Amino acid sequence: MMTKRERLETVLAGQQPDRPPVSFWYHFSPAQATGQAAVEAHLKHLEAYDLDFVKVMNDHEYPREDIGVIESTMDLKKVKPRPGNTGELAAQLEVLRRLSERLGNEILTCTTIFNPWAVLRKLVVPENRKHGPPKLVGEDERDDRISALLKEDRAAVKAAVDALAETLADFARLCIEAGAKGIFLSVRDDWVNRPANGPNTYNEIVKPADLKIINAVKDAPFNFLHICGKPQNFRVFAEYPVKVINWADRAAGPSIAYARDRAKKEIAIAGGVDNLKTMPEGTPEDCADEVRDALRQAKDRPIIITPGCTFDPEAVPAENLKAIVATAHNA
Repeated sequence: MMTKRERLETVLAGQQPDRPPVSFWYHFSPAQATGQAAVEAHLKHLEAYDLDFVKVMNDHEYPREDIGVIESTMDLKKVKPRPGNTGELAAQLEVLRRLSERLGNEILTCTTIFNPWAVLRKLVVPENRKHGPPKLVGEDERDDRISALLKEDRAAVKAAVDALAETLADFARLCIEAGAKGIFLSVRDDWVNRPANGPNTYNEIVKPADLKIINAVKDAPFNFLHICGKPQNFRVFAEYPVKVINWADRAAGPSIAYARDRAKKEIAIAGGVDNLKTMPEGTPEDCADEVRDALRQAKDRPIIITPGCTFDPEAVPAENLKAIVATAHNA
């Protein structure tokens, strides 16, 4: 039997392991968002479900000092590159250091980084620390506010995104130094390529910023790209220089079978379970069926079994989580 690390490294090398690796994640309570409480929450979650790797949550906010709430294009000019250990970013680094000390080298970790556009969306409204599974449809005032800024001064928006990318690239480097084996970069293009913004806005403004962060840690062995929402151009993301891609194949698409034939062979695929409907509303057998179906779709391509995104721990029965793990273990 392989160790957890060996199992993942086999998949990352494009080969079939003894069984598919499996993991899932959610936002812990506010009391467990930082410090030793966050460390213990991750370790307890890992042990409770015998997971193969840890996706480290990051509910530390981007530092708003000297920025406040961005309400105008003049406010955009307040966004400057900062060291990657500024403000609460330093607290995330401390969580990673403590987790690394506890886990040693046998468990791979990837740590969450929200891409610059996602950070900008947070900065155009007052601070809100509520976290949960993403919404796939519906209007949001944050997107309207950024569209208005783009219309007024597109160059200023791009400059702010670039500045955020500089900070996050430095933060990514420090995360690896703190013990993470990779980053889990969350990206989303359906927020960006709105009719008001133009269909090429992501490639023009956001993609270069994403790549700046990824390239800062290009040698890390476990870099994830998490494609949130409903991807408008999955193939663009499938070309990013990462080790793993993860997306909501059930709720948003495309299917694992589609990705199997189109994602670069050197990129592992991760998904298979619906975090928005099957996990909270289905039975254990429903969850097991999705794992088995994901393996069928993947065929001879190695796959990591995960949900499409975070799940609501108050809505998802523990029996469903155990069924996901058991099915992967017995595959």
